[in-house]
Amino acid sequence: MLMHTTFSTYFYPKIHYTQKLKAVNSYASDKSTTLKDVPFHFQIQKKVKDPLNCNNKLCFCCSRRSFMAAVGAAALLPIHPSLASDDIDSMAMLNRLHPPRPDWYEEFYAAAMNTSMKSYESEIEGYKSELFANLRGQAKQILEIGIGTGPNLKYYASEAGTSVYGIDPNRKMEKYAQAAAEAAGLPPSNFKFLHAVSESLPLRDASVDAVIGTLVLCSVADVNLTLQEIRRVLKPGGLYLFVEHVAAADGTVLRFVQGLLDPLQQTLADGCHLTRKTGNDISKAGFSNVDSHQAVLSAASLINPHIIGIACN
Repeated sequence: MLMHTTFSTYFYPKIHYTQKLKAVNSYASDKSTTLKDVPFHFQIQKKVKDPLNCNNKLCFCCSRRSFMAAVGAAALLPIHPSLASDDIDSMAMLNRLHPPRPDWYEEFYAAAMNTSMKSYESEIEGYKSELFANLRGQAKQILEIGIGTGPNLKYYASEAGTSVYGIDPNRKMEKYAQAAAEAAGLPPSNFKFLHAVSESLPLRDASVDAVIGTLVLCSVADVNLTLQEIRRVLKPGGLYLFVEHVAAADGTVLRFVQGLLDPLQQTLADGCHLTRKTGNDISKAGFSNVDSHQAVLSAASLINPHIIGIACN
């Protein structure tokens, strides 16, 4: 989770336009529909009683070495025996893909994230509520990549028996995520913050029911490797829930401006890319089913459109 909308709002002009629905894969509708003012729940034709059952055609679904990020994680996240001979040093992976920043910078970034995303979170609340409702009664072991300050926890962490692992390369996010977990009603024993990158997840194979990622794939160093890691840690039939911003349609004014400002955005927003076609990456990652819809958020400025959906492992 990165401060995309904050930097875009202050440093870039706000662009207003109407985005048309585009199907990411064959499971999505072929119709073009104006989505700017359409709530997410109207985009979903039917809710599935069991979203983990991906054999249902109506379902809304669209080895590396594990490491122990902290001593306390040893009992919860043992290294899978089949991965023990892998010579990849996961801590080296963290340092290579996300080189250590000064403490003052990471603290500033985390504090800014905690206070400056309120307008964005307010606008996207309806979309997230509909999306995360698919986890109720279905997922007990949940991993959130790029958990940041934990704005998503209130949507899915309050259900009894839920355990959450939060991954983030910024260690200073932990205290904010811990506070968000407590506010969501998640017992401290059921929440574990792990300092890691999404390209090398510190969980063993097939260990979680669901993976959540919002505004993450725009800034990871390797999108495809991250998606393969997500598939690795998901149980068969597990769900990957995502909210990501993607490049605007080719030939549009917005797409031209995104391309022009992409290098600046990467510098200001800790590696965030404005021009990634993340929907295509997700649809080609090998999930058994992917369903995604697009939405435009006025609070997101250049960080539009968004894709919101579920992929089934």
